[in-house]
Amino acid sequence: MAQLPCADRIGLARLTTMAATGTDLRPLWHDLIARLIDGTIEAGEGLDLSLIAQLLGDKPAGLAIQHEILKSHQLFRSPCSTPRPRLRVLALAAATDMGSNTPIEFLLEQSGIELMTLYVIPEVELPAPLPDHDIAIVIASDSEDCRDALRKIGDVAGSWPRPLLNPPHLVCNLDRDKLHGLLSGLEGLEIPSTIAVTRAQLSDLSRFAAAPAEIAIDLAFPVIVRPRGSHAGAGLAKIDDPAAIARYLGERQEQEFFISRFVDYAGEDGLFRKCRIVVVDGKPYACHMAIADRWDIWYLNAGMTLSASKRLEEETFMRTFDIGFARRHATALAGMADRIGLDYFTVDCAETKDGSLLIFEADNTAIVHNMDPPDVFPYKAPQMRKVFDAFAALLERRARYAKEQAA
Repeated sequence: MAQLPCADRIGLARLTTMAATGTDLRPLWHDLIARLIDGTIEAGEGLDLSLIAQLLGDKPAGLAIQHEILKSHQLFRSPCSTPRPRLRVLALAAATDMGSNTPIEFLLEQSGIELMTLYVIPEVELPAPLPDHDIAIVIASDSEDCRDALRKIGDVAGSWPRPLLNPPHLVCNLDRDKLHGLLSGLEGLEIPSTIAVTRAQLSDLSRFAAAPAEIAIDLAFPVIVRPRGSHAGAGLAKIDDPAAIARYLGERQEQEFFISRFVDYAGEDGLFRKCRIVVVDGKPYACHMAIADRWDIWYLNAGMTLSASKRLEEETFMRTFDIGFARRHATALAGMADRIGLDYFTVDCAETKDGSLLIFEADNTAIVHNMDPPDVFPYKAPQMRKVFDAFAALLERRARYAKEQAA
């Protein structure tokens, strides 16, 4: 291994936190754009500019800037909380949007661990020798635009000179149409089959030319449909009958979709509760609980900030997680962690009316952060610190074990 030029950057965690807390990023954007135009911008600043563009809502511009920067430079260093890091981590990323690589900066921001990110891109082979590091982790996702990066990493994963966490062949199992097959049959766990369908197949359903059961034996209205490759609820819809499919297709341009059966997971009070669990080295940790009167729930549309009663329930969920939720679903959680096999991943889930663990998706790139205002969510920082400490401990434990084995 060798010391390769490593460009410093502000990074995802700091820029996202600035945006989330109301900092106007446009002055920095204008300054960096001027430097880009006159050719004086540094590689790390260029990557920051790409992130700022995406945070300001211009994803195409952000990706175009990133593409230009990565053609000439692929290794970047994130801010570290100490000048003398106790560990060096190499994150292996794909050249994709800001939501399709694990946001690992949030996990390590105050850890005293140095983070370098190597972008694995189609135009450039992996460096030989590799940048010097103590442990590596794959942060690219299972999305289509990360497949080439996962393939390149997978080709050399067997001879990686240091411990390599979240190996690419396991990341690929997280795709929606593979996960249900991986987890099906686990005691206490429910995960509806997710089937890839074409626009033509949905059109047949809308015209009564086919029945849902012809796609999958357990499929019946109502169903859940989403465009293949979509994230954060984009294009997600509950379809109650063939006419609703026709209306849905009239509003969408995509050609490929996922379809699955709808599971009504409302509680006795009519509210839906969706949890995000973080699994670190096989152990589950509470990340958040979103509570709303709608099934298509995620944290930002649940109105948690406006409801003291919802926040109290979330706080109770976090404080009692080990003796409550995690104990009730211990068998399902342990079986899921074993079959997925990743060192670090998240799962969005709920509890069904019969008490099973309902899995919506598992992911290695969902955001786990501590950006919520402490005056509104005073219980969150201690819980997030547990997660961050567990992740840092995992890295140190694996790196130390590798050194002991080598000795």
